[in-house]
Amino acid sequence: MHAIVIGAGPSGLACAACLKREGIAVTILEAADRIAPAWHGHYDRLHLHTARGRSALPLMPMPKSFGRYPTRVQMVEYLTAYAQHFDLRPQFNTRVETVRPDGAGWSVQHSGGADMADAVVFATGLNGTPYRAEFPGQDSFPGPVLHSSDYANPLPFKGQRVLVVGFGNSGGDIALDLAEAGVDTALSVRSPVNILPHELFGIPITSMGGLRKIMPYRWADAITAPILRAKIGRPEDYGLQSAGKGPAAQVIEDGRVPLIDHGTLAAIRSGKIKVFQGIKQVEGPVCRFADGKTASFENMILATGYCVDLRSVLPDTPEALDAGGRPLTCGTPGSQAGLYFCSYKASADGQLNQTGLEARAIAADVAKLA
Repeated sequence: MHAIVIGAGPSGLACAACLKREGIAVTILEAADRIAPAWHGHYDRLHLHTARGRSALPLMPMPKSFGRYPTRVQMVEYLTAYAQHFDLRPQFNTRVETVRPDGAGWSVQHSGGADMADAVVFATGLNGTPYRAEFPGQDSFPGPVLHSSDYANPLPFKGQRVLVVGFGNSGGDIALDLAEAGVDTALSVRSPVNILPHELFGIPITSMGGLRKIMPYRWADAITAPILRAKIGRPEDYGLQSAGKGPAAQVIEDGRVPLIDHGTLAAIRSGKIKVFQGIKQVEGPVCRFADGKTASFENMILATGYCVDLRSVLPDTPEALDAGGRPLTCGTPGSQAGLYFCSYKASADGQLNQTGLEARAIAADVAKLA
């Protein structure tokens, strides 16, 4: 029994380790030149939002020395050690081109040639291709327009005016990073939002999913809403628009993870971070917002997320994907035997924790094919 895992980030490494434990031979194909390339490229400030105990991959805990919320550097260190511990040796610089059913197995065409496998696991994750939002007149903006994946730290932005577009966790973290460094910082927030405290009663917010396990998620949202309002207020208190649904509903129904606050809200309240509505028009350095307000900037950082589209890679298996090319199933058998996807859906309980659950389930199912 042979399985091919596509991707050598957390999802790919977790799946490969679990498959090896089931006695299945594994080949890992990675388009980049290193393990966990996305984690090497994340901004310097990044810390996990999930606690260390809920962030480890299967079969290997994180060191206690990492503290409660591991840093980006520690995460890279852990993933490197994880690969070494399980003797996972990805084929780097190998870009997968197509995966097609072939008899009882799968043919994987890639930049290094072609391989056959009994099972194929897609594990390139949610942070696939940066989504670079575009606005009317954007070509007239004289300064750089970066994606959040290009941002490292505030040093290049000293003494300049920066607009961060988007209010996900990356947008909130980057805006706070800039503001704390004294950079003139603003946020443009187009969509309704949910906001959560980093911890509640001393417990990490991503560890408090117990209510959702014993009752419908909308009931859990309703019960926790008064507590959250007392703790951090409402989105409207910060010039933001409420999502009109609770945080769990937003994740499960819309695939959008709420902002988990590390200090961004206090910076907004104090005026260190200004908040504007969505961009309606760009006129040179001036951005005109949906409510008619205007402001000028020298830099724009698009914290507008990522997109996943696997249609070109799975040309013969469109039934496995939705209309936009995102997998319809994760962690469970797909539309055809031997085809799996790991960690392509946002989780309210922490993405790394969900990755581990799905990796174990996939490996157990592949073992049944033997």
